[in-house]
Amino acid sequence: MLPVNCGSHADYQNFVVTNLRKYYPDPNAFSRDTWDIIERFWNLDFSYTDELLAAKYSKFGPAPRTPSCMQRSYLLSIDFKVHSITDWAAQLKINPLYAILSGFDFGNTPGVGTFYDFFRKLWDSDSDNLSPHIRPLKKKKVEQPKQKGSKALPVEKVTVDQLFKSLETDSFSIDDQPYASLFKIYIHEFLTISISKGFINPSGLSIAGDGTPVVTSARERKHCVCDCKEKGITNCECDRYFSQTDCDIGWDSSRDCFYNGYDLYMLVAANSESDLPLFPLLHPASKHDSHGFLETYFRFRAFLPDLHVSKWILDSAHDAPYYLYCRENGIQPFIDLNKKHGTREKYKEDFTIGKDGVPVCKAGRKMNHDGSEPSKARLKFRCPLASRKYGCSCSDPCSDSKYGGTVHLAMKDNPRLINFPPRDSKEWKLECNARTSAERSNKREKIDLQLESGRHRSSKM
Repeated sequence: MLPVNCGSHADYQNFVVTNLRKYYPDPNAFSRDTWDIIERFWNLDFSYTDELLAAKYSKFGPAPRTPSCMQRSYLLSIDFKVHSITDWAAQLKINPLYAILSGFDFGNTPGVGTFYDFFRKLWDSDSDNLSPHIRPLKKKKVEQPKQKGSKALPVEKVTVDQLFKSLETDSFSIDDQPYASLFKIYIHEFLTISISKGFINPSGLSIAGDGTPVVTSARERKHCVCDCKEKGITNCECDRYFSQTDCDIGWDSSRDCFYNGYDLYMLVAANSESDLPLFPLLHPASKHDSHGFLETYFRFRAFLPDLHVSKWILDSAHDAPYYLYCRENGIQPFIDLNKKHGTREKYKEDFTIGKDGVPVCKAGRKMNHDGSEPSKARLKFRCPLASRKYGCSCSDPCSDSKYGGTVHLAMKDNPRLINFPPRDSKEWKLECNARTSAERSNKREKIDLQLESGRHRSSKM
């Protein structure tokens, strides 16, 4: 039969108070950390989960567990560092606190199968993965970078320009995604609440993005589906059956090793107080950040059209042809330059542009920033040795004027190196300091919430 709604969030709070007084009459029985968890779940309203998932239950048969209680219980297992569903189901039977905070009567808690049945209802697809198990071998694999601590080169068949054109014309719909129900729960119960409380500014978002490795297994598991071995062919290139079809082998630059699994790309509200996450997306481990960002961002823009982005704050792995798109869409790019792509370029035969976007004169001196013209999308720089009173003190002055030689950098000439604000400005450095919010968010998921400890083997889980 359909799940029996336990009532409003206030009813859950009354249930918790009544049972905590019954089983734990002494408030000092809990540590401060445990009280923090109790307070957090006391304020989390999961009523929308009951509304959304009601249609996924049969009208016949025994009464199922309340979906909001199942969701709350699983989130509790993460907070209490119990990563096995089997262990958590056992803990619910012997620990009254876990059962009470979940919303279950102690002695009447769900089993392991009930949790997995609930997970199936959160995943809107018959397949546990996004791609089929049988697929061809990759022609090009990730190579170990020569320099320690650096990221591997991209192995994608398409360039960033080609990916831009395809994603801009694609129309993404959240209802077509297998994680649609899970995403709707996230929007209603978490993201909307953060916006309503003023933690996230929906009209002027500064987003930071970064990918992080998610290890799922020690090696890539695959086997042949052809009969080439029977014919004596040992090195065939036929399709293989992959047990983890959405995973592949990538390079972990922080651990300096290859790994098998995913690359989790997270978009974070860099101008929020607590580095709040906005949109996560799992990619194969070999996906380069320059491609992972685009695939994540365009889905984020399609699924959350009410959020307006004003700034991109990204590291040097994203130093790709993003700049014209940003200018056309009113976005300020704060992207570190990748030295491998070149940082010193000749400009109008007289100057070169340095790695920080500041012109360097013939004598090799960095010029001083002397104003901006946003309407014309250009910056003005002046000779560092020029003085209106004494003229230029350079032995080989580039101008007869006491004002000194000047150069105007137009963004249209080189949108990658010529940026607003200039890369040597205080505003630039202040904004770029917020880029670490993406790294702190990834640390929270991988270290604090121990994402890899779940040892999951499918995209659904």
